[in-house]
Parts: sequence; C-alpha cells; structure tokens
Amino acid sequence: MSHTQTVQPISGLSTAEAQKRLARSGYNELKPPQARRVWHIVVEVLLEPMFLLLLAAGGIYLMLGDFEDALMLMFFVVLITVLTSSQQLKSERVLETLRNLSSPRAIVLRDGKKQRIAGREVAAGDLLLLTEGDRVAADAVLLNCNDLFADESMLSGESVPVRKRPGKPDEVPRQPGGDDQPFVYAGTLLVQGSGIALVTATGKSSAIGKIGKSLESAHTGTSPLRIQTGRLVRRFAFFSGAFCLLLVIIHGFSHGEWLDALLAGITLGMASLPEEFPVIISVFMALGAWRISRRNVLTRRFDAIETLGATTVLCSDKTGTLTENHMVIRKLYSEGKTFQVDNNSQLPEPWHELVEFGILASERNPFDPMERALHEFGNRTLSGSEHLHEEWQLIHEYSLSPELMAMSHVWQRDEQLHHMVAAKGAPEAIIDLCHLPDDQARTIGHSAAKMASQGLRVLGVARAALEPGQEWPAQQHDIEFSFVGLVGLLDPLRDDALEAVAICLAAGIRVVMITGDHAITAQAIARELGLPAEQVLTGSEIDELSEQELHACIRDVQVFARIAPQQKLRLVEAFKGNGEIVAMTGDGVNDAPALKAAHIGVAMGKRGTDVAREAAALVLLNDDFGSLVATIRMGRRIYDNLRKAMSYALAVHIPIVGMALLPVLLGEPLLLLPAHIMFLQMIIDPACSILFEAEPEEENIMQRPPRKTNEPLFGGKLMAVSLLQGLVAFSIAAMIYFWAISITKDENTVRALVFIAMVTGNIALVFANLSLKSPRQGIMLSNNPVLWKIVLGSIIGLALVFSLPVLRELFHFSGDVQHILGIGILSAFSVLLLSVGMRRIVGQDWTK
Repeated sequence: MSHTQTVQPISGLSTAEAQKRLARSGYNELKPPQARRVWHIVVEVLLEPMFLLLLAAGGIYLMLGDFEDALMLMFFVVLITVLTSSQQLKSERVLETLRNLSSPRAIVLRDGKKQRIAGREVAAGDLLLLTEGDRVAADAVLLNCNDLFADESMLSGESVPVRKRPGKPDEVPRQPGGDDQPFVYAGTLLVQGSGIALVTATGKSSAIGKIGKSLESAHTGTSPLRIQTGRLVRRFAFFSGAFCLLLVIIHGFSHGEWLDALLAGITLGMASLPEEFPVIISVFMALGAWRISRRNVLTRRFDAIETLGATTVLCSDKTGTLTENHMVIRKLYSEGKTFQVDNNSQLPEPWHELVEFGILASERNPFDPMERALHEFGNRTLSGSEHLHEEWQLIHEYSLSPELMAMSHVWQRDEQLHHMVAAKGAPEAIIDLCHLPDDQARTIGHSAAKMASQGLRVLGVARAALEPGQEWPAQQHDIEFSFVGLVGLLDPLRDDALEAVAICLAAGIRVVMITGDHAITAQAIARELGLPAEQVLTGSEIDELSEQELHACIRDVQVFARIAPQQKLRLVEAFKGNGEIVAMTGDGVNDAPALKAAHIGVAMGKRGTDVAREAAALVLLNDDFGSLVATIRMGRRIYDNLRKAMSYALAVHIPIVGMALLPVLLGEPLLLLPAHIMFLQMIIDPACSILFEAEPEEENIMQRPPRKTNEPLFGGKLMAVSLLQGLVAFSIAAMIYFWAISITKDENTVRALVFIAMVTGNIALVFANLSLKSPRQGIMLSNNPVLWKIVLGSIIGLALVFSLPVLRELFHFSGDVQHILGIGILSAFSVLLLSVGMRRIVGQDWTK
C-alpha cells in the first residue's frame, strides 16, 4: 500500500487528519513488530518440557486404565497453562509498552502546535521540525533550512555528510546522495543545522523501504546472565536425565513393571527439571524494565539491568542533570554593596536600576537562558513599577564581538527627550566601556572574581543617554557609559541532587562531574554537591597527558571541566582501563561514542538527540540525576531478588527429587505421583516469577559496595546455603517418611504425611529466602502482598485436598486430617528454624 499522498504546503496537519491518514495508509514503519497472540503463547507453554512430561504421564495413566488420575493431570495442564499464559501476557504487555516508549521520536507541527510523537505515527503531510542529531522519521522535502547537513551513507554509500537546501512542496523526488538536494530521507542522520520539512513518503514508500533495508534488523548478543543461567540449566538437565534413566532401570528390574517404572521416571523428571530458571530471568528483566520506566527511565537494553548493581563510577553532565538547566539570579552588586537573592526576595529600591538596565540590554523575547532569567526576575520584582518599559521601541543595537564581549541596545522613549542605551556583557568588557579609573576598575574586577569563585555567571551592566539628533557612534566603545552594577546568575542544583550524590557515595559509587563549564564554576558546584573539588582536570590538560598518565591521574580526580564531547570517550576508556564499571550520561551527537563505550550509556530524554538515545542503554526521560540514582537502586533490588528466586528454586527441588528417589531405592512403592509434583509447582512457579520479583529492597541496599562483575549468580556461599536449605527440607521430609512407615503400612497415609510436610516445608523455604542478609527477616511479617496470597492459596488448596473425599481419593491420601495437619505445621517450623540456624552458622553475608 502506498504511503505517498498529496499534501498541502501551507501548514501542518490537524491531529484528526493525521489519524485518518494513518488509518488509511498504515503506520510509518517498514515491518510492524509481530505481536505474540494468545494462542502463540499457549502453544509455547504446552511445548515446554514440563508439560510434555505431564502429557506423557497422562498417557501412561490411560494405558494403565486409571482415568481419574489422567483427568486430574489434564486439569493441572489446563490450570497451569492458564496461569503461565496470563503471566507471559502480562510480560508481553509490559514489553509492548516499553517498545512504544523506545521507538524513535519526531517533532511535528500539528494543530498549529509543536508536538513530540513516536516516529511510527508520522503521516504524509506532517511538518517535521528538524535539528542537529535527529534521525529523520520519513522522506520529506525541505521548506526551510539553516546550514543543514545529513549523513546519508546508509542509503548512498557516501562517507561525507551532504549539504541541503530549501525546496518547494511539489519538487520531484530524487535518489539520495549529493549536495544541494532539497530532500531528507527516512533513517538518515542530521549532523548539523536545522530545518522544516514536509513529509512526502512514509513506511515502505520511503527510499529506505523501497530498497528493503530494515532498521529493525539489528540483533544484540545474549546477556552474560542468560549465558550463565543457560549453562546452569544444561547442567541440571543433564543430571536430571541421568537420574531419571537410572530410576527407570532400577524400578523396572526390581519390580518388573516397566510402565510404572516409566511413570516414576517422568515424576522424577518433573521434580528435577529446572524449568523455572529461564522463566525467572525473562519475567524479572521484563518487569524490572517496567518498574524502572515508572522512575522516568527507559531501558533500551535489558543487560543494563544486570550491570546497574555493579556500577562503580557514575559520570554525569552538570547542566540539566545535576542542575535544573534554568538560570536564576542569585546575587547583585552595585556601589560596593551586594544583595543576596532568594526565591522569595523582595527587591529593595536601590537595586531596581540594575535589573531595569539588565532587561533593557536583553532581547524582548529572549532564548538566551541568562536573558530569560533577567526577564523573569524583573517581571516578579518590578511588576507595577516604572522600571519596566514595554512601550519603549528598540531602534539600534550593537552586537557582541570577539574584540568586545558586550552588547548594547538603544531605546527610543515616548517623550523623545533623549535615547537610553543599556549594555551588558563580561565584567571586564563593561569596565572597559565605562572607562573607569584604575582603582574603581580593580574593585569591581575583584568583586566579579569573587562572585565567579562562588560558581556564578557574572554579567556587568551599564547605561548611557544619547540626544535624539545625535548620530550613532560607529562602535559602542565610543558611547559614554556609566557603570550600574554586576548580576550573578546560577543554574541551581536540582532539589534531589545533593541527596542523590550522598546516596551514591554511601553505596561505594564514585560520582564524577564532567562539564563544559569553566573550572571555577565546576569547583563551586562540586563543593555544593559534596564532591572533592581540590583537583580539577580540564580538557586542555587531558590532551597533554599520555594514556598511562591519564589512567593514573583520574584515580584522584572527580571534577572535569572544559571537556569537549570527544574527550568523554577518552575518559570512559581510561576509567574502564582502571577496572571500573562506568555509567556515562550524554545528550549530543558527539556523545554517542562515549555512551556506546560505557558499560551503561545514559542518554537524556528531553534535551538528548536521537543518536545519543540510540547509542544508550538507558534513557532518562526527565534528564534527572536523581532518577538515575533511583534506577541504580532499583537495579540492585532486581538483582538481589533474582538471586533470592534462584536460590529458592534450587533449594526447593532437592526435597522433591530426594523424595521421588528415596522410596524406589528402598524398594518401597512410589510416593510422589505427577499430580503431587504439579501441586507443588503451583506454589513454586508463582513464588519464583512473581513473589520474589515483588519483594521490597533490602534495608542496606545502598550502604554496600557495588558487586563485582565477575561474581556469578550462584557462587560460593550462596549455592552452598541453597543446597543446605534443600537438604534440610529433604531431611525433615525423610524423617517423617521413615517415622510414617514405622507406624503404618497404609501407603496412602504415608503419602499424605510426607506430602503435607513437603508443601509446608516449601512455604518455609520461601520465608527463609526473603532476605539475603538478615536470617530473621524471613520470619518477620512481610509487606509483600503476593507472599500472603500464595500462603493463603496453599492453605486453601491443602484444606480442599484433605477435606473433600473426591480429592483425597484422586491424590491417593488417607489418614486422620488433624494428625496430618499437625505434622505439616511441625515440618514448616522445623525447616524454617533449621534454615535460619544454618545461615547464622554460615555467616551473615552468605551471598558471596
């Protein structure tokens, strides 16, 4: 279907018209992402090894003529298929939301307003507002442009950016490549300039669509965590298969009933198959990315979640990340006196003139942040006074020049008595304009330097009067100016920046400030943040250092000033060379190499370019340093909870495997049947994938050093404790088994006693793994609602199984219910107390 339409050149589309065109022609995408439908997910679930084993067990029951057991297994298949599919659908919806957030963005003019929309929602006829660093969303003809250059190498093969010129809406489309074309093309990169373009083709009708190149063909490698988990699963699967085969052979030869032997092997396979591990990784990564997005941080690469907890160096921009990116006036100086300004300050009369002429020396509708600050301050403090002059007319202006860093505006007053001139600029330039005596010039210069040392941007302000008939001087230096005063401006810290930096320092994360500002300004901000600011390394100093010298120097420096974007890459490589795990923020086109090289590249969502966002692993949607620190905190929580889930999943399989093997090895009848395994799985699966994922963070999560990157998910004490916990649960169940067969010959009573011991022991293992650090925290009441839902569901399930005769028969249970429930309570407390006691013996920090 064609995406090229007749378009009107006068103005942008209305939102309604854009929606109509999208409905008619389709979204602006080459290959829409294939959504996983419900039946796809159901089929995938049914093809899992666990369900294949269930179906095989059901078939064997049918062959043995046991229709009731076969139907019960089919019920479990349906129930777990519904539960698993609903969980995967939830993850799929989360991923779809993240895909929508991470899609390339475009700025368009619709309904007469500038709007930022997803690139796929761009329609033919839209007006694109283009700027340096943008990835062009659709083929378009330029109606206006300023010094616009585009990298079209992906289409034309040209390695050099090509120059663009304005064209007309009815220009005939041409092939990409070559200078002075009025067209920009979807997928190409704007490396310089800005412009306005009318969309002429989208989706498959664009130049990139016609040659069949897909932007969605990039594939990322498997993350280290998935590789490690896959290796663990393969090892468990190997040993599981070996044990199953051994069990079938032993049972078959000892009892001569090979169908029962095969059923025993299937039961053991279901008990020992570590099918939860890949599910845990997938669910934790998807829901973790969703939780992080709620902190205004978009995850573009899931492996960044794994790395967050290991970050040792956090390199941050100053402007807009640590600060508000909004200049405010903080100090005024005039006639040897200073006035400290705060947000609620009322401006005394002696200072009105200084603000008045600062505004007159600025543009009426300023873009410069310092001029905007002057206007905002004046509107707040001078409103209703005679010091604001909306009726005056600007009749002449002197521009800033390299020779004189000052600018002047000449204003015509209504009464025409004389013209007022206002000047502002660098203090030394204003001093020069005013031809001040040396002593006064030195005093003012000293005051300006003192204000600058406090991190303030300092502007000098002067005034003059010209007679109406007087000819304009050729240069502003020839005007007789009088010095008015100094204005000190500051880009204030974000409200949460100081706390966020303190949290990082407590967490063993070294915060490094990298800015293009002057060293004095950088030092002042660093001191305000609580960072060591005695040593500052500038960009020019970095250029003079060898790689070895730079590696040594940056060990003791946390403030870098006058840094060019290309020098950020060198700093990232130097930190990595020192063995640090580096997170780097950036927003410009030239920041992309540094973002790509960092372990975690963090792009700015508001002021960042498309290229920076594409190179980054995370995107700060609100450009806030506090959000980045909160994301590191969340990353640590996710990794902690992942380890808890994996530890529990390993521990809980040991008693199941042990009790599936023990009766066979003793020559006794089978104890656990597939239905019993599935009941246990009804607890294990949601506990692994939902309960631990929702568990709150550890109390000391940001008071401990970053974990080592080579630290395995299961290593040292963590695996040992997990195995010991499993052995404790198995030992309790085995003791109850031996006690039961010593007092009764009814295998159904024995089965009931051992089964309830395993279920309650399973729940005890959940509590035992709720905390990685405190052995008592698992016993304390948790505020995790999922935990209590699982506990309540387990209790209700047990009550139904043991109270309803039909279910007792299907599960092959008998015996006194109160006696059985008492054994279950005893088992739960025994497993929990022994697990906690064992952890105290192993040590408080058992995670390494």
